[in-house]
Amino acid sequence: MKGMRILMSGRNKRKWMYVLLLMGLLGLNGCGSPSSASVEVSSQASAEAAATVTEQAELVKTGSMELQYAENFTVDYYEDGYKLLTTLPDAKKYLLVPEGQSVPKDLEDVCILQDPLDQIYLVASGVMDMFASLDAVDQIRFSGQKQENWYIQKAKDAMAAGNMIYAGKYSKPDYELLVSEGCDLAIENRMITHSPEVVEMLESFDIPVMIEYSSYEQHPLGKVEWVKFFGALTGKEAEAEEAFAEQTEILEKVSNGKKTGKTIAFFYVTSNGLIQVRQSTDYIPKLIELAGGRYIFDDLEDSGSGRSTLNMQVEDFYAGARDADILIYNSSIDGGVATVDELIGKCNILKDFKAVQEGQVYCTTNDMYQQSMAIGYLLQDMHTVLTEGNTGELRYLFPLQ
Repeated sequence: MKGMRILMSGRNKRKWMYVLLLMGLLGLNGCGSPSSASVEVSSQASAEAAATVTEQAELVKTGSMELQYAENFTVDYYEDGYKLLTTLPDAKKYLLVPEGQSVPKDLEDVCILQDPLDQIYLVASGVMDMFASLDAVDQIRFSGQKQENWYIQKAKDAMAAGNMIYAGKYSKPDYELLVSEGCDLAIENRMITHSPEVVEMLESFDIPVMIEYSSYEQHPLGKVEWVKFFGALTGKEAEAEEAFAEQTEILEKVSNGKKTGKTIAFFYVTSNGLIQVRQSTDYIPKLIELAGGRYIFDDLEDSGSGRSTLNMQVEDFYAGARDADILIYNSSIDGGVATVDELIGKCNILKDFKAVQEGQVYCTTNDMYQQSMAIGYLLQDMHTVLTEGNTGELRYLFPLQ
C-alpha cells in the first residue's frame, strides 16, 4: 500500500506514538544508523499496525464540490461517506475515512485521515475564524498561538477553559505534547515550507501535515471559499455554505453600487523605515477594485518571490502615493496607530500627502488578519470609505483623528 498512512486505533496507536517519540528524541537524530533494538521495535510496530488495518476494495465517486472563486483546492465525494480533499499547489491528497469504515486498498500518494478529527493542531491562524464560523472549534485541541494572541473569541474561550492548549509555534512545536495527546492532524500555513524538518518530524510521529493555501487565491472571495474545504474536513458542509453565502451577498450588493475611481494606498511602515505595500496581484488591490476604487500601485510586478507584499524606499512611496485619495494603514504587524500625528511620527513625509491634508486616513483593526471570514465586511468598509458613507458603521477600518 505505497503512499498510504498506516492507521492504528485506540491503545495501540497511542502506544506506538510513544515509542516513536522515544525513538525520535533519544535515538533518531539524523546521524548514524538505527540500533538492532530500534529495528526490532519498528518491525514489531509495523506488524501490529498491519494487523489492525482492514481494506475496502475500491472507491466509487459520486460527485465533486462546486466552487465559485477558489482555485487551489478540490473536494471529491465517494460512496459510503468517503471524501478526497486535494490542495492543488502541492498536489497533496487527503482521504477522509468515515468512522467505522475501512481503508481502501491500492492507494498511492494519499494521506489517510480517520474521522472524526478532534485532536487537530492548528498553526494557520487565519483558519481559526473559519472553524469558528463552522462551530467546529471543539475539534481543535492544539493551538499555534497563545491565548493572549487570539482575536477570535471562541479560540480565547476554549484556551481559557483548557479545551485548547498551546503546542508551540510552527517552527518549534511541542512534539512530546502532540504525541502524548494523540494529535491527528497539523494544519499549517505556507511558513512551514521554511521549516521542512518540522514536517518531517511530525510525519515521523504519524501526524499528517496539511498546508492551507488560501493566500494563493487571486479573488478575495476565493480566500473565503476555503471555508468549504474545512467544512468538508469537519463534516460541516451546510454551515460552510451558509457562511460563504453571507459574504457573497455583500459582494453582490457592493458590486451594484457606485464606482468612484478614487485611489487608495494600503501600506505599513516597517521597523527599519521602509514602506511595505501590497503586490498588485494580492487580494487587497482586488478588494479595493471590487469596492469601487483603484489601488494606487496597480502596476507593481510580482518579483516571483510568491510574497504578497513588497518593501519600497520612502522616496518611491512618496512619488507613487502622495496624491492618493485615501490612505489605509495596515495594523496587523505593529498593532496600528490611533491618530494621524502618531502615523506621521512613523514617517514624517506623510504630512505632505493629499489624504492626510484632507482627513482621509484610516487604519485597520488589529484583528483583521485573523478574521478570514470578514473579507466581505472589509469590502463593505472600503466601499463606505470610498463613497463617503457613515464611518460609524465601519467594522474593520476606523478613521484616524
